[in-house]
Amino acid sequence: MLRAVVFDVGETLIRDDRGWAAWADWLDVPRHTLSALVGAVVAQGRDNAEALRLLRPDIDIAAERAAMEAAGAGERLDEADLYPDVRPALAALREKGLHTVIAGNQTAHVGQLLRELDLMVDEIATSGEWGVAKPDPRFFARVLDLTDAAPDETVYVGDHPANDIRPAKAAGLRVAHLRRGPWGHLWSGTAEAAAADWQIDSLHDLVRLAAG
Repeated sequence: MLRAVVFDVGETLIRDDRGWAAWADWLDVPRHTLSALVGAVVAQGRDNAEALRLLRPDIDIAAERAAMEAAGAGERLDEADLYPDVRPALAALREKGLHTVIAGNQTAHVGQLLRELDLMVDEIATSGEWGVAKPDPRFFARVLDLTDAAPDETVYVGDHPANDIRPAKAAGLRVAHLRRGPWGHLWSGTAEAAAADWQIDSLHDLVRLAAG
């Protein structure tokens, strides 16, 4: 029986288009160039931030992000960034009495932006707020602190095997691999994705799982 559902952020709840477009514009490169590089490094099993270092090997990402914020080109989120199934699925899960949490590899600023969207969840946390990021086991220990449920009563929902499926399973959680966004589609059908307890195409599928 499931008692808690925990959501990744990028390409699970929100589209990453805006964020990568902002980086491309800031670095003065075509958006398609950066998008393709992000896909290439992730397909190689590398962190997506490595795409920025391919463009500028000496980049200080934290310093550049701060400069973007100061220039008014920093992180932004609004309703248009949410996938259309997010609000109805969260509402349905709440109606079923599940504890819902958002926890992903995002900055503290994104954590605040998510809260301003007034999503129907019990908790929101980011790696930037915690000082520890996926796939570190400590991240998932913090996740379980928020769920008020046992690991096998908790499902983590995400699109990326290395950051979501593998470490969540290692922490004893159940996992739903979401076939959404570039990484969800890239890894769909692979042995890495098959390690998840469920393969889903929409957050609406979680409502069915919760009823099972």
